[in-house]
Amino acid sequence: MLIIGLTGSIATGKSTVSSLLSSPPYSLPIIDADTLARRVVEPGTAGYKAIVEYFGPTTPDLLLPDKNDNNNGESKGGPLNRPALGRRVFGDSPEQRRDRGVLNGIVHPAVRWEIYKALLANYLTGKWAVVLDVPLLFESGLDLLCGTVVVVGVSDPEVQMARLRARDAHLSAEDAENRVRSQGDVKGKVARAESRGVSNARGVIVWNDSDKGALEGEVKRAMERIGGSSPRWWAWVLLVMPPVGVGVGVWNIVVNYLGMRRWEGRVKEEKAKL
Repeated sequence: MLIIGLTGSIATGKSTVSSLLSSPPYSLPIIDADTLARRVVEPGTAGYKAIVEYFGPTTPDLLLPDKNDNNNGESKGGPLNRPALGRRVFGDSPEQRRDRGVLNGIVHPAVRWEIYKALLANYLTGKWAVVLDVPLLFESGLDLLCGTVVVVGVSDPEVQMARLRARDAHLSAEDAENRVRSQGDVKGKVARAESRGVSNARGVIVWNDSDKGALEGEVKRAMERIGGSSPRWWAWVLLVMPPVGVGVGVWNIVVNYLGMRRWEGRVKEEKAKL
């Protein structure tokens, strides 16, 4: 089974690409890290309790009113006020970086476990490919699992921030800029994906600088390249011959790890020249 890592920065159109890939003619299963991240912090979960314990005392508006409170002592608590939590963790101040690290430490392990379970389920049902939709794919190290990484990019950061504010009207210009910066420079993600290999479709870029029609054309071209590098029959070989599947999986991780080390070395060399 081919794992297609899908990433980008906020408001680059990654969700639109994910929607296109989940629909005909592709109809690929999507493992959405954002959806899982919301699920693992729903009221009553261990993640929810950890967030309330850490952020609650210093964030009075952390929780929204509990609509399910029946006054019988059975309430799990009100849902998280995400804009309030976002203001605590998005930004460049030492406190915001610290709090973002705490939040990631709570959410990421739980999300990883859900991702692993979903990947196994799709493999056992004979899927040709699955899309792993993760905004911080490289930063989390989950790109090591992926045979192909697709980055959705926007050339102009101003366009990116304008799209974000149009989508989330409650955000100020400063809030939008902080959220864009928190997910890293999308051009850096483009360069990293390209370093995986463009000719063999291990790194594919989908540019979203125009309208949806142009984006659909970009996605079509990307999937033609990916399908050519990993035919559907290969997924069945990996399913009916588990030792081959395990061997290919290990080989893929090793190749990606070595590529990651080369990338890190390249970044260090460039910083040393400054």
